[in-house]
Order: sequence, then C-alpha cells, then structure tokens
Amino acid sequence: MRLRNIPGADEAVSNSKYCIDNPTNLKGHYKDQLFLNNNPLHVEIGMGKGQFLTTLAKENPDINYIGIERYTSVLLRAIQKVEDEDIPNLRFICFDAADILDIFSCHEVDRIYLNFSDPWPKDRHSKRRLTSSTFLNRYNSILSKDGRIEFKTDNRDLFDFSVDVINNHPLWKLDAVTYDLHNDSSMNEGNIMTEYEEKFSSQGNPIFKLIASR
Repeated sequence: MRLRNIPGADEAVSNSKYCIDNPTNLKGHYKDQLFLNNNPLHVEIGMGKGQFLTTLAKENPDINYIGIERYTSVLLRAIQKVEDEDIPNLRFICFDAADILDIFSCHEVDRIYLNFSDPWPKDRHSKRRLTSSTFLNRYNSILSKDGRIEFKTDNRDLFDFSVDVINNHPLWKLDAVTYDLHNDSSMNEGNIMTEYEEKFSSQGNPIFKLIASR
C-alpha cells in the first residue's frame, strides 16, 4: 500500500523534541547522554503511529524507549499524539532499520519489539522481513546478553516463517509462542495493543505472538 505524503511532515519530524536528529552521534550513549540514566533501553522497530510505545513509556518510567519508523508521514502521527506531553523516557528515530547497526552499539539494547511488521510476502523479499536471519544477526549484535525479541502479527504466513527461522537459527531460541494471544491468559497478561492489533482483533482475527532470546 502506497503511503500518502503529508506536506510538512519532514520538517515537523525534524523539529520535534521527541525526535533524534543525528542518531549515529549517540551510538553507544543513549542512556548516559540522551536519557541521562542507566535504565534499560527498549526499542520498537516499525512503531507506526506510536500507541504501543507511548503507552509503555507512560506505564514504565524506569525504562527508556526508542521507536524507529522509516516514514515521516507515519511518524508524524505519533508526534502529534505526544507533542504537548512530558514523557522524558520516550524518543523517536526516523530511520531505515536495515541500517540499525549504524545507530546502536554492541549490547546496547535490552529488548526489541516488532509489531505487525511488513510481511514482504514475495519470496525474493524475504531478507527484508524483520524476523529474517539477516535481521536476527543484526539483533544479536545490539541486544544485551539477556535481551529478547517480542513479535506480534496477524499474518499467519509471516508468523510461521518467523517461527521456522528462529527454530533453525544457531543463535536463537523460542521462549514462548501463541497462535491466539488474546485467549492465552499467560501471554496476554499486561498486553498493550497497537492500532493495528485493535483493528484486526475487532474483526475476529487471531493475533500471533512469540518471544525469542539467545
């Protein structure tokens, strides 16, 4: 689906107090130079309109959160939701996750959230999927020793692909898997829904979730 260009989105994102202009300059120093603490750092890749991450940040002030979104027209919606608020433990980066090693150093991130990621359904695009071996290798570099990945989707083909990739990856293992998150009392405890999750679940679609670690 083609994204609608929003006039002024680039400028609004660049000028927002919530957006990091030059993330490469903070590589290895988000905690001490940006958040001015040593709290855990959690990152959502493909944060969309920001409902999930904004809610987490408000509920967990002792955790630092960074949301990555490639498109300014999408990120602008998240900015508009929080611009007049004071959420000191939340920041956004407009960036292509394919280059994530350029903005986070070794073991700097404590948790990665992947929510309703682009499924890239064509086989020739499989390396672009955020749960591909290509990306798992990148996550291995930036995640802390005890770090983990949490992935949610309503796309069964993408979820089956992700389970298979993790099961066959030499560095990763599945800690938990559910094919019906909202009816899984253990996995759904404390679950925060994204905008897509609310939409798809209201249509009766099951939500799939996995948690993976090394």
